[in-house]
Amino acid sequence: MSKTGQNNFQNLKFSYESSKDSLLKNTFFKELNENQKIAVEHEEGPILVLSGAGTGKTRVLTARLAKILFSGKAKPWNILAVTFTNKAAREMRSRLETLIGLNANSLWLGTFHSIASKILRKNANLVNLNSNFTIINPDDQKRLLKELIIYEKLDEKKVTPQFISNLINSWKDKGLTYNDIMNNSEEHILDGKAVKIFKKYQERLISMNYVDFGDLLIHNLSIFKNNSEILDDFKKNIKYFLIDEYQDTNTAQYLWLKLLVKPENNICCVGDDDQSIYGWRGAEVGNILRFEKDFPGAKIVRLEENYRSNKYILNTANVLITNNKSRLGKSLKTSKKTGEKINVFSFLDTNEETRKVSNEIERLIKDGTKLDQIAVLVRAGYQTRAFEDRFVQIGLPYRVVGTKFYERFEIRDALSYFRMVIQKSDDLALERIINSPKRGIGAQTINLIKNYSRSEEISFFKAIEELVLTDELRPSVKLTLIEFLNLLQLWTEDLKSLTHTELAKKILEESGYVNNLKHENSLESEGRLENLKELINAMSSFDNMLGFLEHISLVNDNDQENKDGEISLMTLHASKGLEFDAVFLPCWEEGSFPSQKSIDEKGLEGLEEERRLAYVGITRAKLYLTISYASSRQIHGIWQNLVPSRFVEELPSEEINHVFDYNIMQNKFNHFSGYDFNQDFNFKLNKTNKKFKKNYNKNQIIKNSSIISNSNFKIGDRVFHIKFGMGRIKFLDANKAIVLFDKAGEKNVITSFLERK
Repeated sequence: MSKTGQNNFQNLKFSYESSKDSLLKNTFFKELNENQKIAVEHEEGPILVLSGAGTGKTRVLTARLAKILFSGKAKPWNILAVTFTNKAAREMRSRLETLIGLNANSLWLGTFHSIASKILRKNANLVNLNSNFTIINPDDQKRLLKELIIYEKLDEKKVTPQFISNLINSWKDKGLTYNDIMNNSEEHILDGKAVKIFKKYQERLISMNYVDFGDLLIHNLSIFKNNSEILDDFKKNIKYFLIDEYQDTNTAQYLWLKLLVKPENNICCVGDDDQSIYGWRGAEVGNILRFEKDFPGAKIVRLEENYRSNKYILNTANVLITNNKSRLGKSLKTSKKTGEKINVFSFLDTNEETRKVSNEIERLIKDGTKLDQIAVLVRAGYQTRAFEDRFVQIGLPYRVVGTKFYERFEIRDALSYFRMVIQKSDDLALERIINSPKRGIGAQTINLIKNYSRSEEISFFKAIEELVLTDELRPSVKLTLIEFLNLLQLWTEDLKSLTHTELAKKILEESGYVNNLKHENSLESEGRLENLKELINAMSSFDNMLGFLEHISLVNDNDQENKDGEISLMTLHASKGLEFDAVFLPCWEEGSFPSQKSIDEKGLEGLEEERRLAYVGITRAKLYLTISYASSRQIHGIWQNLVPSRFVEELPSEEINHVFDYNIMQNKFNHFSGYDFNQDFNFKLNKTNKKFKKNYNKNQIIKNSSIISNSNFKIGDRVFHIKFGMGRIKFLDANKAIVLFDKAGEKNVITSFLERK
């Protein structure tokens, strides 16, 4: 500790002692509610602060830090405060310095990784590193793993560096070393070659004085376990621990904390088990659930006073989350008496949903809601596409948190392929895809082609055509380029015989692009595959490929900054920690949300994490919230009937305005229980052993259903449906029909949606 730091601390202590009640007089502390004060003033032993959405956890953490310093019970270097992002650490440091009026640099305040890095640099020699080690960047990591994959004679197309990287990261998140893996079932992944690559990877990192992010904690664990004097020194010096977002800690972080914290230490963990949504990246909600077991005698304080949302939003969130069994339990409340009930809408399809959402947004703007206080939150990234298209069409300014749909890497690659089929002189498109996926066409070959095209003043494509007739290129490269040219020619010919969506699928398959992503077998590659499927869906709304590509140009031209703000489009995961006056939560259908993949992989645990994600989405809204679902969407290019998410059933009827579509409700009950919707309009939703009854009559059904009892159709009639196309009626019952469609197959439909042909 520097003399300046010591003097600053002495001044702080003197300031406190000279005015015993200064803490109470400080406005910041006076504004704390009762439970916040309990959390701040608790001095001895472990404490878990269950901080619900919008209940002021950052204020509590900052006030607790200041209280410890004001009290003189600890010096700044006796406190370790951990946040989950560098941004959160900067914000807390700034608030603290404003509050105490002194520099807070001597605090151990930062992320798990930043604090672990400091510890490792001081003790690097104990794990065979030098103190000036480098944290490897993702590109170098992938190159290193690729070398090791080749060394182990694995198929590079099937076993990608990304797959191995994800696997190694998952092991490190669990706190596992090579020896640990050799003693469990994961030893046999890739016939045992995965663990061999892991061992060689670690050896290479050490030899080059490198670490990856997972190593920062793994090396810390090794140092503490094998050097008791170093661990004891930390235990002696660190007296107070403050851990933010405790529900998001992984196993390695948990083990690191357990080693450092003594039973008599004052550990304060702040978190919300109901907002644990990052299991897919290693977070263990069990860490917060077993806090009392890990720290006997721990005090539990619940922060339930929400300063963000209206009562309807909070009550809805409370009821929904009670369906989770693995939780400590709390109930958000607010003193606000005003606000609108939640709107829950059902729609015929995606187009109707985007139209209604955009209309509602325009109404909110007209009523005074600012653009940057409106958000559309989706379960999966590809679901932003339909809203982006709609907003561009009607001129609503928006921003995508992350990357806009049509700017995503894989989408740009696909569009470049499509552009080349339309126009062979598109040099930029050809240069982008010539080695994507990798075909062994290196920079040297590309430069040769470019130089030739410039010197001859011909297109990149024409240059390749001429060069493959010469001996300027290596035989293997020449053969690859000839095969590539042949593919482009075949696809161009297919323009005459295939629909543009069929051709798009064919291009992505035959180019090897889809297979390359499948073999990568990572969360990232799965997301990219979903995006490509959504791209095909988007194309189906256009007559041909050229029209679609022109549409993309218009979308990409909509990037100018809007001085009045922009609507936010993002995933539910990205929205955590944010808040908006108005929130829209679309696409609440079974299979999409909750994610069927999550349920298949993790069962009840996966379902409960999905429900926590729904809880997070609901509690982002302050004043206005709309949830919606559709009866049909295009999935993989085919129109499919859908049923509402089970989460819709779990919403409390007294807090919502639920406007039903007759067709959707019929599909829903047929799907879940074989219920005959026509026999009784009084229905019971008891999916969670909770009775939820409500009577509906036909006047309450959404107008666009246009229910007609007398259809005037007869069996055998040729009919047209706006989504399913041409078909023939096989069965009639009042206002419903079973139609065998030419392309979509047999469907149950409402006769008012049919036209006789």
